[in-house]
Order: sequence, then C-alpha cells, then structure tokens
Amino acid sequence: MGKRKIKVAVIFGGRSGEHEVSLVSAQGIMKAIDKEKYEVLPIGITKDGRWIASGDPMKALQSGVDAGSEPVALLGDPSQRGLMHLKESDKGLTPSRLTEIDVVFPVLHGPYGEDGTVQGLLELAGIPYVGAGVTGSALGMDKLIFKDLMRAHGLPVVPYLSIKRKEWERNQEAVIERIEAMLSYPMFVKPANLGSSVGITKVHEHTELPLALDEAARYDRKLLVEQGINAREIEVSVLGNDDPIASVPGEIIPCREFYDYRAKYIDEGSKLLIPAPIPEETALRARELAIKAYLAIDCAGMARVDFLLDRDDGTLYLSEVNTIPGFTPISMYPKLWEASGISYTELIDRLIELALERYEDKSRSRTSYSPM
Repeated sequence: MGKRKIKVAVIFGGRSGEHEVSLVSAQGIMKAIDKEKYEVLPIGITKDGRWIASGDPMKALQSGVDAGSEPVALLGDPSQRGLMHLKESDKGLTPSRLTEIDVVFPVLHGPYGEDGTVQGLLELAGIPYVGAGVTGSALGMDKLIFKDLMRAHGLPVVPYLSIKRKEWERNQEAVIERIEAMLSYPMFVKPANLGSSVGITKVHEHTELPLALDEAARYDRKLLVEQGINAREIEVSVLGNDDPIASVPGEIIPCREFYDYRAKYIDEGSKLLIPAPIPEETALRARELAIKAYLAIDCAGMARVDFLLDRDDGTLYLSEVNTIPGFTPISMYPKLWEASGISYTELIDRLIELALERYEDKSRSRTSYSPM
C-alpha cells in the first residue's frame, strides 16, 4: 500500500482588489504541484467573502457564478482541524465535517488574505500553512508600518509620510500643504494596504495630487505619499524560515512610466531581466538587505523583496516585502528561483516542507503554565 498523499488546501480569490491576480497564481500552483505527493483541495473565496469547495471553485470564481456551490468554513477549533460543510436547514447553517486538511497554501493577495487575517484563523484552527505568520503578514502588508520598521532597523527607505483618509477628507488644503513642505515632485501616492500596484498614482505636479489622494483613499484608510526618485526597480526572492536564502536579483523594465497594474497584467511589453544587469556588489547588497528585511518583519516561507535603485547615485532603497507574491509560472518570484536553480514544482514542494517545519517548531512551545 502506497504512502498517503499530503492533502494541500489551496485557497484563492478573496475580498481584495487583487482577486483576479490570485486566481492566476493559484492556477499555476495547482497545475505544477507534484500530484504523486500531494492531493490538492481547491478552496475559492468569492469577492463577498463566501468560501466554496464543491464543484469547480476556480470556474465559479472566474465566471462570478457560484450558485451551485455550497458554502464551507474553517473553524477556529484545533480539535476539528479540517474543512466544514455548512448545510442550510430550518435552524440555519449546520456545520458537518467535509475533509481533514494537512496543510494550507494561501494564495490570497492583498487584504483579507495576505495581511494576517487568514493566517490568524489557521493558527486558531491548528493547521500548518505556507508563508508568513500573523505578524510577518501584517507588517509586510502595511507599507507605512513596514517603512517605519525598516527605518528603526537602520535600513534604507526613501522619504515618505502618512496621511489618514479622514484627515484628507476633513482638510484637503492642509494635507497638500504638509505634503509639499516635506516632499518634491514627482511623488507616488499609494494605499497603505494593497498590492499589485492597485490605487497607486505617480504625481508629477500640484494639480495631480488631489486626484491621486482620492484614488488611494478608495482602497484604504491610510495613505502613503512617497518621494519619487529616478529609479530602477530591482526584486529579490527570499525562501526559508529562520535561515532564509536569497535568489539572484531581477530587474523590472515596465512598458509604462512605472510598473502599475496595467503594466503587470494587461499591457504587453514589460520585461523581466534575470539576473539584473547591475554590479556584483549591488547584487550582493540587495540580497543582504532582502534577508535583513525578511528577518526584521519575522517573515517565514517566502517573500519577494522590492527595491528602488537610484540611477543618479547608486543608492539602494527598500520599497516593500510581498509575503504572498505573484505565483504564476511567469511571475518574478518563481522565475528568480528558477534562475537560482530551483524549479517551479520544486519551489512549491519546498514551501510546503517549510510550512510543516515551522508548524512543528511552534508546536514545541508550551501553551499553559503552572508556577512552582
């Protein structure tokens, strides 16, 4: 009798502006995963937060029609440690065990998935999962707190400031005056908690600033305004738990003025240069900073660390850490590892092993205390 396959629940979709990107990443993972070793359970989360696992969740989310899919849920109860089927009856929704899960691979980009929320549920449920924990996920998601933390660690970031949405709505003139007193044009305005360049605007002059702040405020209550520099975009993939390793750096050559959502996913012409055509000492510095940032936010499993390389003076600035980076076969994270000697399928395998390793390590910690 053969060895039992490890059951991997791949969770995708979600309540985020990056919902569609998540579907493409999940498709790549489910196609490339070693079917001899793993049994895959697809779990889709609709845009309104409904979890579905019956039928074809991927097809349901792609079409936007999930009428035939019955809802499922994970309970924050380690004695259950599995997926529960929610049956509708006169008494409401009644949970019943559907299947046990060995490990979860969350492929949820952005809020309600990459920010520590789903990770917290999995911690309560006692289920191992791929990627950063609650702390690392939350710190990686919030660009403002991430930059504050990098600055506290003495790691380089471009000048920036924080604006609250209510502050902007209450006194726009004062906000603009404060921004222009601290930063010069061009500058970037971003939602603090979103990825895939959603809601980001490059602002060239005073007249563009109000619209950029309005756009970012559509997606978050905290807005990041960042000094624009004449920069090249460099990225490094990191893999591991307590002793992470960094890939060769890559460079993004966007087909538009900067690497926005259209340049990433819609328009053709953006290029990924792997390895990045940069001096060896700059490449070593990028890998070193990537690991320092990764450890600073207590990351685990994987992350893609993004940098801005100043064309004028060669300074390397940390931009952000993506704890659930794009994971399609042509995404930068797996392609950097491919160039570093780890195939797409092997990378998935390693990430699952790291998830199980981290779970075993956390299980050693006591959860009760009896004073002597």
